[in-house]
Amino acid sequence: MERPLILISNDDGYQAKGIRRLIEFVRPLGDIIVCAPDGPRSGYACAFSATTPLLLTLREEEEGLQIWSSNGTPVDCVKLALSQIVPRRPNLVIGGINHGDNGSVNTHYSGTMGVVMEGCMKYIPSIAYSLCDYSADADFEPLRPYIEHYTRHVLQNGLPQGVCLNINFPLPEERGFRGVKVCRMAHGTWSSEVTKCHHPRGYDYYWMVGHYQNDEPDAEDTDNWALQHGYVAITPTRMDVTAYEAMEMLAANLPTLNS
Repeated sequence: MERPLILISNDDGYQAKGIRRLIEFVRPLGDIIVCAPDGPRSGYACAFSATTPLLLTLREEEEGLQIWSSNGTPVDCVKLALSQIVPRRPNLVIGGINHGDNGSVNTHYSGTMGVVMEGCMKYIPSIAYSLCDYSADADFEPLRPYIEHYTRHVLQNGLPQGVCLNINFPLPEERGFRGVKVCRMAHGTWSSEVTKCHHPRGYDYYWMVGHYQNDEPDAEDTDNWALQHGYVAITPTRMDVTAYEAMEMLAANLPTLNS
């Protein structure tokens, strides 16, 4: 039988420690093709390149593994891989392991989630893995059994159409993680997002920064609560963002134009 084919990308770049450890963790489960940005692309979400020519470079190749890089976004990398690299339809798309938290509203900004959203839109089961540690030399070893387990499970059982998994890991305690919780996204907001500076040459410039605030800190069914209390947070994420609960209300109350 053919081994499963796993397509991997990220938003930290193909040389990041997180993606290198991810390759190591899942390599026993199938053949691996990596197509990832040639440098950091955090915050690119589902952006793709419409006006920039894209390049592909084969960085490494051995039995059961190819590593490619591109000058594009994380989504570009998935699109390029599916169009130009993979020999057959992948059984799974994985984004990560991200250096940093992708819970709550960060889901909408995340290039790691952009990877799995793109896979999901192509009807391929997709998982994002993130660790709440922004260090370039973060310790990913405690994640190994969880990543092996959930990757194997999705390879064997798939996911509902239009649903991908956003899996976030807190900083492990001395004895590891307290457990696993299936969660919803927390409601949160970013504030003080722009810092204004003045350049000695006479013009102003700006840094995007910000402070995240959990707007429901006591909600135990959320990803933020789980992560803050030492649990691995698994959030099933839908591609369909239709607000179904508002459809009937809007249909009944919106004025109509008569032709």
